Amino acid sequence: MNTISTITFIIATLTVAVLTYIIVRRMKKSDNPTEEYFTGGRALAWPVVAGSLLLTNISTEQLVGLNGAVFGDKNLVGIAWEALAAFAMIATALVFLPRYLASGFTTTPAFLEKRFDKTTRSMVSGLFLFGYVTVLLPVVLYTGSLAMIGMFGLSIPLWMMVAIIGILGSSYAIFGGLKSVAVSDTINGVGLLVGGLTIPVLGLIMLGGGSFFEGLSILGESNPSYLAVLTQTNVDNNIVSVPWPTLLTGMMFIQVFYWSTNQVIVQRAMAAKSLAEGQKGVLFASGMKLVGPIMLCLPGIIALHMSDLTIAKNDQVYGAMVRHVLPEWSLGLFAAVLMGSILSSFNSALNSASTLFSLQFYKGYINKNASGEQIVKIGKYFGFGLAIASITIAPLLDQMQSIFEYLQKVNGLYSVPIIGIFLLGITTKHIPAIAAKVGMIVGMLAYSFFTFVNIHNVPQWLANSGGDLHWLHGYFISFVVSIGIMLLIGYLKPKTSEEIAVSDKRVPSPVNMTPWKNAKSVSIGIFTTTVVIYLLLTAASG
Repeated sequence: MNTISTITFIIATLTVAVLTYIIVRRMKKSDNPTEEYFTGGRALAWPVVAGSLLLTNISTEQLVGLNGAVFGDKNLVGIAWEALAAFAMIATALVFLPRYLASGFTTTPAFLEKRFDKTTRSMVSGLFLFGYVTVLLPVVLYTGSLAMIGMFGLSIPLWMMVAIIGILGSSYAIFGGLKSVAVSDTINGVGLLVGGLTIPVLGLIMLGGGSFFEGLSILGESNPSYLAVLTQTNVDNNIVSVPWPTLLTGMMFIQVFYWSTNQVIVQRAMAAKSLAEGQKGVLFASGMKLVGPIMLCLPGIIALHMSDLTIAKNDQVYGAMVRHVLPEWSLGLFAAVLMGSILSSFNSALNSASTLFSLQFYKGYINKNASGEQIVKIGKYFGFGLAIASITIAPLLDQMQSIFEYLQKVNGLYSVPIIGIFLLGITTKHIPAIAAKVGMIVGMLAYSFFTFVNIHNVPQWLANSGGDLHWLHGYFISFVVSIGIMLLIGYLKPKTSEEIAVSDKRVPSPVNMTPWKNAKSVSIGIFTTTVVIYLLLTAASG
């Protein structure tokens, strides 16, 4: 970046920090230090909930990775990651969130203690922390740093960029708590929406020789098969990354895990000042997921039509598009937007990890009589240590052959059993705690088999590009096995009526539990819109 770009980057980044400080200072504060720090005093309005949800999810990993996948697939099957996320968020708003808020839970695993027992909650909390420490935090720093250096031609070492992002992100999470994280996410989210949508718009204008509509016309008339959303193979007869049969198996469940049970995501909704505000925020974010493919997929499709782009590998396509279409003076502003998205993912995961450790392990086992101030203090210390560890580990990931393969495998290892336990915990009453523990272990073992051993030479509709069982089908099979074991144990040794009565006993909710009157109608509208988008793209692709 040149001097002007550097100056605009610094100004934009500082502006977000100052605005966050001013807004947080004016927000209502809770008398409970734990509630204030970990759930923002349950004072978040729906725009903040929605903005934080979206920006926690969208980072350079999605911008770079999903556009790269679309470019490599030579079609739009990757849109499923956004479209099915919208469906999962509907489930969060209508099914999961009312259950979480009804008893004033601060963490999603706290629901499992109420439904099963403390050990089940601790096991799941441990799995979440395992995922955050080994996968999420170091990978966000690593991929974010690579993207910033590569996309904007920065001449600084990887470790230095990792340290900059880590220090900035942890300052929001450690010193400001969830309020600072959520507010900064919302401000950065506006910038990401504007900046992210600018790239495909300018790309279409450039593709159309100065005409946006001519660019759109070229997408529809030249190689329309690039617009296919429901297929197994592309124009080169290669199996795509998301074959359509996977939409009916593992894809939906991995989305429900992420949007309905993952502490990093759901913590934002649980900080809403009422159920109605939480549902509005989640459903607005769900609707915005349908806009997401314009940022996360369309640039990859446009790049397929641009013969003057030099791209050595798929993950370089988004960076190449940014440099190709943005004027030099705007690079600093866009860099600030990307930095905001990276910071959001990092500080959100750090805050959630601190929440789980402090409330589950410190308060639950180490110091059961800890005051609210002590819990918050320990949370800050843990967050600081975790930030240092992540900053140290992230540069080491540069030595790995495939960071995304590592991500994919480890994520499924703990998400398969977790989603099964949550679903049965919400939909049944008779499944005992022992079933949850056994189901967790069986799910992990089954997923390990399909990931590290796998089944070879399967029929094409079940296969990945190597002829083995596609990992999303393996995810689904592992989920079914885990659920089946839990249901069998529940049938053989169900909870007694007395145990069920204890699980059903609830304390008064700390927030107004009146549902949003338009929640169901908006959900139907989002579902219908998604189906229409798929039908239109299928028709356009021929």
